[in-house]
Amino acid sequence: MKRVFVGPLLHLVYRPWVRGAENVPAEGAAILASNHLAVIDSFFLPLVLDREIVFIGKQEYFTGRGLKGRLTAGFMRGVGTIPVDRGGGKASEAALRTGLKRLREGGLFGIYPEGTRSPDGRLYRGKTGIARLALESGAPVVPLAMVGTDVAQPLGRKIPKVMRIGVVIGEPLDFSRYRGMENDRFILRSVTDEIMYAIMSLSGQEYVDVYAATQKARIATGHPAADEAGQLPDAPGGRPRPDVQVPVPPEDGPSASVG
Repeated sequence: MKRVFVGPLLHLVYRPWVRGAENVPAEGAAILASNHLAVIDSFFLPLVLDREIVFIGKQEYFTGRGLKGRLTAGFMRGVGTIPVDRGGGKASEAALRTGLKRLREGGLFGIYPEGTRSPDGRLYRGKTGIARLALESGAPVVPLAMVGTDVAQPLGRKIPKVMRIGVVIGEPLDFSRYRGMENDRFILRSVTDEIMYAIMSLSGQEYVDVYAATQKARIATGHPAADEAGQLPDAPGGRPRPDVQVPVPPEDGPSASVG
């Protein structure tokens, strides 16, 4: 469905561009770790890759009623989204099982380490589930940055604005040196911070060392944002902030295409 119907239409309208596509392994398992700016992130990333990638999505996307519900479910399946029950304490376990199964089959598995969309376009603290997935599977982690999806589809907007969407893909990260240490919370945090730093270096986003879900909850309840004191580190793991800018699309280059 994605390639036959959805892909050509999105290519024609949004002209997505990509840098670093060669960093995605041509075969074998790999974890693609991305920032998360909008719902459409999961639609555009598969368009610029030659290989199939799957994501997990909340089960509510697949259980809606009526025509709208059926269309949403069909579209999510078409772009490679796997439904996962994210309720209660089962959320991280279900996501881990789904990811491990996909990776053991030698496929690509996409994950958003922030756990939810950014409330304001900044990059938030990564959850350590991605580190556990990497260490248990042994698969490399390919960091990447979605560019412009938050402008095309800000929070509350259903139909994305027509503009060019970009994807910047970094070199794979190898964490085999930590094999067997997936139960060490300090190792998990260190690996997660390394992945988030790589994403930040690709995206040029400002970093907030707070979970995005925490920030959203504070905003929703009228409390001050958790970073307003200005005492948080400028980059994951307390590293110096990388001297990078938000990527811009090529001036005259053609849009990315897949075979």
